[in-house]
Amino acid sequence: MPTDSISYQNSGYFSSLMNDYLDQKSNLHSLYHRFPKLENFEDQILEKQSNYDNNNRSVLVSALQKQYASISSSVLTKQNIEVLALPNTFTVTTGHQLNLFSGPLYFLYKIISTINLTNELKAKYPSYNFVPIYWMATEDHDFEEINYFNFKGKKFRWNTESTGPVGRLSTKGLEDFFDVYALELGSSTNAEAIKKLFKESYLNHDNLADATRYLANALFGSYGLVILDADNSDLKRAFIPFAKEELLHQTSHQLVLETAEKLKEYTVQVNPREINLFYIEDNIRERIVLENGKYKVNHTKIEFSETEILELLENHPEKFSPNVIMRPLYQEVILPNLCYIGGGGEIAYWLELKSFFDAAKVTFPILLLRNSALLATEKQAKKAEKLYLNWTNLFSKQANLINSKTKELSEFPIDLTPIKEQLRKQFEALFEMANHTDESFMGAVKAQEVKQTKGLENLEKRLLTAQKRKLSDVLQRITNLQNDLFPNQSLQERQANFSEFYLENGENLIPMIINQLKPLEQNFDIILLP
Repeated sequence: MPTDSISYQNSGYFSSLMNDYLDQKSNLHSLYHRFPKLENFEDQILEKQSNYDNNNRSVLVSALQKQYASISSSVLTKQNIEVLALPNTFTVTTGHQLNLFSGPLYFLYKIISTINLTNELKAKYPSYNFVPIYWMATEDHDFEEINYFNFKGKKFRWNTESTGPVGRLSTKGLEDFFDVYALELGSSTNAEAIKKLFKESYLNHDNLADATRYLANALFGSYGLVILDADNSDLKRAFIPFAKEELLHQTSHQLVLETAEKLKEYTVQVNPREINLFYIEDNIRERIVLENGKYKVNHTKIEFSETEILELLENHPEKFSPNVIMRPLYQEVILPNLCYIGGGGEIAYWLELKSFFDAAKVTFPILLLRNSALLATEKQAKKAEKLYLNWTNLFSKQANLINSKTKELSEFPIDLTPIKEQLRKQFEALFEMANHTDESFMGAVKAQEVKQTKGLENLEKRLLTAQKRKLSDVLQRITNLQNDLFPNQSLQERQANFSEFYLENGENLIPMIINQLKPLEQNFDIILLP
């Protein structure tokens, strides 16, 4: 069974909005700036070059150098940080939550998409520099979304409390978690490497931001990845004018609502608040709400007058945290960024933001759906071949797969469509006769048609069920294979942690994935592992 790929649109795992975006449907054209094609980056570069405030570059470089001061970084990462000071350097950015031990597999695919795109851009536009950025979502406060990962079908959860920004959360207490996880890994060479990586990342660092930076750097530093924690006073100073606009005029609220109305035929990903900023401290991240002329911090007794909150913003911008609506703007203000790479849900909310960016006079980035992949072993591919399965079969919903294979493997036709068609034609003749009689006869014919059609459908279902019993052995093998590749009948990349595959493939895992994924191709890749 050859290494293969199928389009995102045909995979059955992407929303109608994402399929329409990938197909460049005309109803979405006003919601993005340029479609992610290599030739479109030239105009994006020129526009960002004219729009970006180069004074932010020195602040960005300084902040990154401080953040990297305590970890060993590659020569390429150091170079990438340094060249960010140059006016011909641009970034490609992905963002992700601080999931424990990276969380699901697609964390890797996001970063690999980002690294590979910068390499493609450098080959196409050699007079510019392109730096891959991983934006750590250190200010998020939804700890329940990130405090676990799955390994070989088991969920490993970190049971601790967190109410403030997760990046500041202490890693104290992860020793017991590690002991349980380590038992599952075994004692192979690769298992010991995973244990070492976890210990050095989480047990040797004081907070989740530092731990995640260490982990991502260990995995991708050799490829020049630059990891940014934007929970930083110096970086937020550049965002003060935009935060002030939000506090005083709430521009984003109305503009994003208007855009969301254009997306009403789809599922709207996010809804804006009247003020899309949080107040942030070590143990607090709560919404700022305007009530009766006072700026109040939700669920606290903290409140400010207009003068007081603007003074706080000017003196302590680090106390203001952008939410899902404002964070993209913050990103594009402080970074010389060309493209944001995200999953379907992320691209969906970015599509709500273009009019807001236009009002803020900030260049809207190119939006690229991250790579998706299925990791399969050669043994699994051979099993699929023996079962006469292709990748399109395996991507289909399990009930549909079993039904189609039952019909295919049956020694006689189970599909009674030809007989139902004959029945329909017979009743057409009866209806023609009924037209020449009274209405009661017409009703009797119709009732008989419904009865006989339903009878055939029931027979078809019983026939299918009987054949499933007869073919139960081969159908069980098909089910088992699909369950191995699609845990919980979901995408592998959303379920499994990278360590499950590192255990078998070791340090070859990431290079194998990097060599396969092509960020600008709209394909769901199947990557065969030894």
